[in-house]
Amino acid sequence: MAEWFDQWFDSPYYHELYFNRDEQEATDFIEALLKYLNPSAGSKMLDIACGRGRHSITLAKSPYLVTGIDLSYQSVIAAKANEKENLEFFQHDMRLPFRINYYDYGFNFFTSFGYFRTRHEHDAAIRTIARSLHLEGILVIDYLNTHYSEDHLVHEADIPVGEYNFHITKWMDETHFYKKIEVEHDLFTEPHIFTEKVSKFSLGDFTEMLAFQGMQIQEVFGDYQFGPYHVRNTPRMIMIAKKIKPE
Repeated sequence: MAEWFDQWFDSPYYHELYFNRDEQEATDFIEALLKYLNPSAGSKMLDIACGRGRHSITLAKSPYLVTGIDLSYQSVIAAKANEKENLEFFQHDMRLPFRINYYDYGFNFFTSFGYFRTRHEHDAAIRTIARSLHLEGILVIDYLNTHYSEDHLVHEADIPVGEYNFHITKWMDETHFYKKIEVEHDLFTEPHIFTEKVSKFSLGDFTEMLAFQGMQIQEVFGDYQFGPYHVRNTPRMIMIAKKIKPE
């Protein structure tokens, strides 16, 4: 049975809807993150669930060796157009091992986690990421703040993009956020419908999952300007974790 992310992330409508994400905000965030982390020249970096590679491309503008992996074949094909000597992309499932003890830094941006059916699958993804890092390697996970998202959920909206209208419906239960995307076009006899599903992971959940794989959270920020994290008042949960012991 195909998962929702297999169909949605490989559809052309996904890129239509999200194409206009704030590129300057993404660039500013990466630059601020690199200033905070202060990596050495030549550091090896893994961008997990890289999509079309916008963060990887920004990372590779500095003297680092950057690898992007993503499950979506179409996204990776698009990203590969930007490959160069210090930037490469692969189609890969984050639940499966990838280059053991190889990277100095791992990144998982823009809530590109929490998609799987079971906690076991999420643990497998964290295990893959942890094992890809050297001892003392650093992982950055950028995830939505569950409590903030609960308080600020916009239940319905229309987003016009070019010839399309995206009718968005959001709801939640105790464990997940859901987003139904109805893609409307004058030539469609009926909308094309996709549904996103993201787990309500808390900071405690991530602390536990990471600790089980020998990683320890060092710092948590609450937004892309690196403001302090607050359990209810900040939109993001940007976690900086370090690999502290062999697995």
